[in-house]
Amino acid sequence: MGFPRGSIRSFSQSAFLQAKKYTESHEWIELANNGKTAKVGITEYAAQSLGDVVFVELPEAGLEVSAGEPVGAVESVKSASDVLSPVSGTVVKGNTILDDKAKAINENPEGDAWIAEIEVNDATELEGLLDAEAYKAQHE
Repeated sequence: MGFPRGSIRSFSQSAFLQAKKYTESHEWIELANNGKTAKVGITEYAAQSLGDVVFVELPEAGLEVSAGEPVGAVESVKSASDVLSPVSGTVVKGNTILDDKAKAINENPEGDAWIAEIEVNDATELEGLLDAEAYKAQHE
C-alpha cells in the first residue's frame, strides 16, 4: 500500500534541527519544528550544581541577544549565575511559570522549566554547539 505522498517529509529534516544542543557554560537549546524559535534553559548538571533555586530573572520580550550574552539569571541558596544565550536572536517570551515557582528549575531544568523562548536569527549557529554525548563527556 505504501505511504501517502508527502507523509515521509518529516524524515528528511536534518538531524541537528531536531536534537537538543548544549553549551560548555551549561545551557541547552532546542529548536522548534518551525526552525525559527527555540527554547533555552540550564542543564540538569547546572541545576544540581546551583542547589535549591530561589529566584529566576527572566528576559523581557523583544530583547535582542547575541550568542554568549545573558538572557536571564538563576539565583540559588549557594550562588547566582547568568544564563547565556547559545545563539543570536530576539526574545519572544520568558517562562512565566518560573515567576511563581523558581524551584521548577530543580525539578525539570531540561523540560518545563526553560528560561526563554528566542526567535533565532540563524539556525546554523546551533551546529557549533555540543550534542548530548559531547556535553555529558565533559562531566564524567
